[in-house]
Amino acid sequence: MGDLTPPPLAHIDDVVVRALAEDFGALGDITTNATISAAARASAVIVARKAGVLAGLPVALRVFHAVDPAVKLISKARDGARLAPGTVILEIAGSARSILKAERVTLNFLGHLSGVATSTAEIADAIAHTKARICDTRKTTPGLRVLEKYAVRCGGGVNHRMGLYDMVLIKDNHIAAAGSITKALAAAKASAPKGVIIEIEVDTLAQLDEVLAVGADRILLDNMTPAQMKEAVSRIAGRAVSEASGTITREKAAAIAEAGVDLLSAGWITHSAPSLDLGLDFAA
Repeated sequence: MGDLTPPPLAHIDDVVVRALAEDFGALGDITTNATISAAARASAVIVARKAGVLAGLPVALRVFHAVDPAVKLISKARDGARLAPGTVILEIAGSARSILKAERVTLNFLGHLSGVATSTAEIADAIAHTKARICDTRKTTPGLRVLEKYAVRCGGGVNHRMGLYDMVLIKDNHIAAAGSITKALAAAKASAPKGVIIEIEVDTLAQLDEVLAVGADRILLDNMTPAQMKEAVSRIAGRAVSEASGTITREKAAAIAEAGVDLLSAGWITHSAPSLDLGLDFAA
């Protein structure tokens, strides 16, 4: 398991505050306020209803504390844990109103982030017999990138660049605008911040040869067949990190990884991961 250090609390709190404001609006939880006494107390648990990988527990804790700092919380699992159906994730006790008000936002975060971790783990498990690692992309939910990339790590993946600011990634449109692969790479090497990784996307082996003549830190092999990737890895011969991209599914991942690439990048593990089915149940 890689670095599972959660995002900074200031970042989590900013996201949580915006999510709660969206849910409460100007009037708050009018259903709970109308039906539940302010004095009512309750106990509840959050449980996994399907198997998966947990991610987002620090966010869940901050949601409850933002709603009511007096709510008592006992974590029964850790982010990165493999969950079986029925696994208790969190025990909760306190104001019934507070628990109800925090319920949906908590489950939205936990379900989505655990879904990202679970989808990542499916690929990570499929390629575990190889040296390759699954990584994410910038195809993330606006405003949730840091949390989603954390969830990828919880699922056994690694992070690609966080944004446009921390790595040069020359793609097909950059090459078209620059005039050629050689021109794009030369310009990047001349003007990119010192020490920043330079990666470039290629679609064909001919393009790969042009890249190798100039040099790059990473080479993204886009939509190549496993056979083409194997040949590409042979030509790269350790001179750059190799990354496979383009329709990386659980079913295809093993064959792609077995071609010898270092990384498999997949956008769907963040932008289209199914939410993990979790539930909050009050004690009888």
